[in-house]
Amino acid sequence: MEPLPVSYSRMTQTRLVLPPDTNHLDTIFGGKVLAYIDEIAALTAMKHSNCAVVTASIDSVDFLSAAKVGDALTLEACVTRTGRSSMEVYVKVYADNLLQRRKKMTTESFLTMVAVDDTGKPIPVSTVMPETEEEQRLYDTAPSRKEHRKNRAALR
Repeated sequence: MEPLPVSYSRMTQTRLVLPPDTNHLDTIFGGKVLAYIDEIAALTAMKHSNCAVVTASIDSVDFLSAAKVGDALTLEACVTRTGRSSMEVYVKVYADNLLQRRKKMTTESFLTMVAVDDTGKPIPVSTVMPETEEEQRLYDTAPSRKEHRKNRAALR
């Protein structure tokens, strides 16, 4: 399989934060953001692997600030590193107050997605090639995150 640049599978989604998406403080529910993160991670991994994927783990979700009703919530995702059938996906979430022209990062997350065939059996994926300094940093630090996942699993 031919290696693919990170830009090949990079995806962006923008959603409007509406009242039903929010809690009593008019900020978006964390679970709603998590669902959006899982969705864009799956789409990104599907584009990279050209097949169906499943979520193997949500390795970390850091809620840095809140998005409020009326904000445009933008999610950006890319495959940072691959294994035989697994793909680490990095997702950044921004809240953009379009009326006041203020943008802030609200959430960062790493997920592991696995490419599967029609029977649910893992199948090989192409490796990924970083193109920017940030992508190279994420690629280089991925083995540490993988080790952390393994250590966390050993604690169960």
